[in-house]
Amino acid sequence: MVKKQTVIDALNAWVNQRPGLDYGNYGDLVAYRAEVRSIGKDLQHARAMINYVAWHDSITAEMILDAAKSGRLSIVVTDGTVAIDYCTGQYWCTEYRPAVCRLLSTVIWYWMRDNMLDPVTGNDIRRQASRELGTSIARRWFA
Repeated sequence: MVKKQTVIDALNAWVNQRPGLDYGNYGDLVAYRAEVRSIGKDLQHARAMINYVAWHDSITAEMILDAAKSGRLSIVVTDGTVAIDYCTGQYWCTEYRPAVCRLLSTVIWYWMRDNMLDPVTGNDIRRQASRELGTSIARRWFA
């Protein structure tokens, strides 16, 4: 059994990696800077969701690991050590942080659903996510 903090630390290390953009892939400064801003926003969203999950004790490591069993991002636990593996779609630099956001939005969605008064609708969860995580995150990851 792995500790939740170990998973949180691995996710933090993962999202804090430098994206490794290559200016030559963009051709001009405007496109490059737009990509840098977008990647920076992904980092803010990922950090906010990681912190949200870390602060809520009833969100367990098992919940995170279960959500990571499907999708491109997987969390591998070996002898108490946590490693994150990601299968790139097209461009790793722009995908690895949103992958964490998708994973954690799934965990948070199901956690909110299970901890709200019945009956719960998707709109109820979106409103709660907007209140607790902010409108920008709720609009993008809880749509």
